[in-house]
Amino acid sequence: MTARPRVVDAHHHVWDLAVRDQDWITGEELAPLRRDFTLADLEPEARTAGVCATVLVQTVTVAEETPELLALADGSDLVSGVVGWSDLTAPDIADTLAALRELPGGDRLVGLRHQVQGEPDPDWLLRPDVLRGLAAVADAGLVYDLVVLPHQLPAATRAAALLPGLVLVLDHAGKPPVAAGLTHPWADDLRAFAALPNTVCKLSGLVTEADRRTWSAADLRPYAGTVIDAFGPDRLMFGSDWPVCRLAATYTEVLDTARTLIGELDDHERDAVLATTAERVYGLR
Repeated sequence: MTARPRVVDAHHHVWDLAVRDQDWITGEELAPLRRDFTLADLEPEARTAGVCATVLVQTVTVAEETPELLALADGSDLVSGVVGWSDLTAPDIADTLAALRELPGGDRLVGLRHQVQGEPDPDWLLRPDVLRGLAAVADAGLVYDLVVLPHQLPAATRAAALLPGLVLVLDHAGKPPVAAGLTHPWADDLRAFAALPNTVCKLSGLVTEADRRTWSAADLRPYAGTVIDAFGPDRLMFGSDWPVCRLAATYTEVLDTARTLIGELDDHERDAVLATTAERVYGLR
């Protein structure tokens, strides 16, 4: 019997509401997420799906969260990388990154992220203090994850052009308007971002951008196809976005759908999307 290909989940979260509120979980639509989601909850779902390693991603812009995530990774056989948060605009950002590396689990720090999608300034990424912080991320040998909305993609492209030494990973394909069935201007802006060699994309988060009750793989195919064509398999990585994905699909459904969407790729290309791109880009152990 042929062994199942390795799978790396390049994007998931955990949180404990007794430790810290997740203030973004508001309204009836997100109500199912207002509970604890821990590695103990994730591990059986991930193992059943054949996942061998994961990247744990920050959820709140609180400095204390990153050491907590690193400590979780340090005690886990599943979490191979952490994308944390630190204030990019702080004058001592370089020192902060060095200090994080010295903490328990600090060797698992692979990148930083900020909720750019919540910034009212569409050009937030181009602020001089932000660009200085992004340069410090690059100097530290870390990756920067981008969680942006479609209208913020042009600024992301300009930032990537200004910082050729920084690898920028676009989360959730830039959150295209799947539920509305629209591809433009998202597709053109995504292709402009992908045209730069220091950009990477996650095939993640699409099920929750679609109609969460009625979505199908066919609804996602135009967006996944654009991403595959723009970035190519060697700059594309699978992410579950667990537990947020649970608003629309189970863990296994998300992975099975990703496999369907990349079904026309050859074995090497599928392996890239499902494992080797994430391992290379994040330098996972």
